[in-house]
Amino acid sequence: MLLPSGLQIFNAHPALYTGETSRFGHAWLEIGARERAEDMQGFLRIGGREFETTGVLGWSGATGEREKRAFPSWATLPGYQSLATGRNWHLAAAWILGLALAAYLAAGLAGGRLWRALLPTLDMLAPKAILADLAAHLTLRLSPPERGYNLLQRLSYLFAAWIVLPVMVISGLAMSPAVHAAWPWTGDIFGGRQSARSAHFLGTVFLSLFLTAHLVMLVLHQPLRRLRIMILGVRGGHA
Repeated sequence: MLLPSGLQIFNAHPALYTGETSRFGHAWLEIGARERAEDMQGFLRIGGREFETTGVLGWSGATGEREKRAFPSWATLPGYQSLATGRNWHLAAAWILGLALAAYLAAGLAGGRLWRALLPTLDMLAPKAILADLAAHLTLRLSPPERGYNLLQRLSYLFAAWIVLPVMVISGLAMSPAVHAAWPWTGDIFGGRQSARSAHFLGTVFLSLFLTAHLVMLVLHQPLRRLRIMILGVRGGHA
């Protein structure tokens, strides 16, 4: 719910800036549409580079039914353009994520699992071990799941759980006028509210890629066995 509702909110102003305020004409990322002869052209601009995205971004939809919107209707929640409804969905899902994340981190810290399962050991950080782990991932020769997370898994989970997700929560709060007025530090730590919005967007991109890579690796390497262990535990997985 967070991703498509967030895209709906982004569509209300499909441009990203740095600093405290929007500096029109100085966006580092922008999605839009412009007139081209007798038709419209969708574009994605990142820095000084521009890409035509007609039919996908900016000017999207089926031929003859296209409309001017950054992300297409099939990718947003709701499908029709409504900033208020998108915000309602996003806020409801954000509470679920925030409470679940807090419970996960608290339980992991209290039981010590986060340190045991996610912190790399000294042996894992040896250059030879790092190269071996990279080679295993590139050739899909991963260790059995009962051996625990390997180095790249631990580093990626640590980065996602302890850096990206907290950044997403704090930057999301910074974009709320009421929260920012009460706690201006939420925006100050990013260098301004627009920088917080940019950080929120980049975090979304990372988490989307993280989830996609996670699911691909799961499908390619003993998915049923890993699902049994995830649901039933190691002993249940061998039963």
